[in-house]
This record gives sequence, C-alpha cells and structure tokens, in this order.
Amino acid sequence: MSESPHPPKLLDQVRAALRRKHYALRTEEAYVGWIRRFILFHGTRHPRELGATEVSAFLTHLAVESEVAASTQNQALSALLFLYREVLLQPLSEDLRITYAKRPTYLPTVLSREEARAVLATLSGKQHLMASLLYGSGLRLLECLRLRVKDLDFDQRQLIVRQGKGAKDRATLLPDQLHAALRTQITHVQSIHQRDVREGFGEVELPFALDRKLPNAARELGWQYLFPASQRSTDPRSGTIRRHHLDESVLQKAVRRAAQQLQMTKRVTCHTFRHSFATHLLEAGYDIRTVQELLGHADVQTTMIYTHVLQRGPGAVRSPLDT
Repeated sequence: MSESPHPPKLLDQVRAALRRKHYALRTEEAYVGWIRRFILFHGTRHPRELGATEVSAFLTHLAVESEVAASTQNQALSALLFLYREVLLQPLSEDLRITYAKRPTYLPTVLSREEARAVLATLSGKQHLMASLLYGSGLRLLECLRLRVKDLDFDQRQLIVRQGKGAKDRATLLPDQLHAALRTQITHVQSIHQRDVREGFGEVELPFALDRKLPNAARELGWQYLFPASQRSTDPRSGTIRRHHLDESVLQKAVRRAAQQLQMTKRVTCHTFRHSFATHLLEAGYDIRTVQELLGHADVQTTMIYTHVLQRGPGAVRSPLDT
C-alpha cells in the first residue's frame, strides 16, 4: 500500500483558502507575507502552537518597534485572523491585547480646477484619458484600470465600477467630454482583441466562476479591459497566457512627471484627482450623500473629510490683518 502524500505546506494552504474565497492576487501576496513574518518573529514555530498572546505580541511589535502605519498593522491583523479562522480552524478571541498604531488625522491634497486642468493638459494619449476618468468620475486608479468595455453606458452617461473597494459595485458619472475619446479607445481595444484571437489567444481573465458559467464570455469584446497592456503575460495563478490591463505604474509615472514639469509644490498622485473630484462637487453645491454614493464610501463620515478643504468654514474667514 502506497504511503499517503504529504499534506500541503501551511503557506500553500493559506493561498488555497484565499483563492477559494476569491481574494485578489495582491491581497494573497500581502497576507502570505505577513503570516511568514509572524512565523519568523516567533522563531519559526508553527502557528498552531501559538495563539492570541503571540499574535498580540507581534502586532504590538509592529506598532511600537517598527512604527508601522495603522493601516499596515490592520492588514497584518486581518492576515492572522484569516489564518486562524479559515486555515487552522482555531478562531482567535476577539479580546486581543494590542498596542495599536496611531491613526493620524490628515487633510487630503486637493488641486484647484485650474491646477487639475493644467496637469491633464500636460498628459497625452491613454494617460490623459485615464487621468480624466479619475478626475471626471472619481475613480481610484485600480478601478480605472480594471474597467471593461461593457462597463461604459453612453446612453445613461454613467460607468459601472465592478468589485470596487469592499467588493461593492457602484455607478458613477461618465463625463460627456470623454465620450468621443472613449469610443476611440474601444475601437483600439477591438483591434488588439481581434489580433489576439487570430494568433490563438484573446481570452481575458473573468471574475469568480464566470468562466464556467459563461464559457464564451472571455473572448467577447465587452469583457476585454478598456486599457489593455501592450504585451500578453502569463497568469501567475493559472499559467494561462492572457492580455491583462495596464500596470498602474504607467499612469503613476506620467502624473508625477506632469506635476514636476509644472513645478507644482503640492504632492500630486493619481489619488489626488479623486480627492479633487469630491471637493469640486461639494463646492458646486451637490449633496454630500450624492457625493458619498459616487465615491462608493460606506460611511458618510469618510466623505465629510472633504468639507474641511472647502473654501467655507475657516477657509472663508479673513484674517484681521487682511481686513
């Protein structure tokens, strides 16, 4: 009788559990990294021998010794909670004694309308179109890059963000000024897709189990990425050769160069356009609940931060020295 095969290694079990739950690849990489660091921190002991005390010690070390940001500590906590709940089947107690990293209160960097137009005018081609969507529709960078052709609704003048932050879909604005450029981009995508099909490729990655439910969808134009990569690449999970969307660094570098060219003293990133979108809508008098819905915020308190950068309140008060 042949011996039973060795059980998969712990980190392989973690990867398998994350994929069953449809976690994103970058989340998978982050969680595996934190679990590996947790194991090394405790002298390579198996997590099954550890528990809430050791988890608390590791997270406290991150805050006190490593001085990580609160969001970084929270990600490490989420990774370890996932490990014990979904892989080891030993859920940790809710009462973890952790020294939490301080979460700073900050005001977002916002461009004026003139500054936003100046940065956009410095960009060209697909970088200009993508940045215009960030500013005109309030998209996050990855939300823009993950857009599919079918997500644009020209008749309703809206675009649909699929599986945004928090795995939520939402509808937001599709600026009229971008209709012509977007139709041209779709024609470009169609040309690339037709060439891929002729060369024996043309399938795009589909979310969740849609490739089984809709076996032909992966080759349909509507499912192709609106901003495809210039080259095909190998899927790190399945090994399939596909055309993915553009890498986020393409636009990040272009926006950074544009700000430097304009000699702007503000720190301008792709996310600055989203901050500016929200602030300019509130300045125009739109209801904060409407802006919250367009941004996809779960809590209106998150949207409220933009009221602090409006030219109202302290911003509308004139110094006695100036009067």
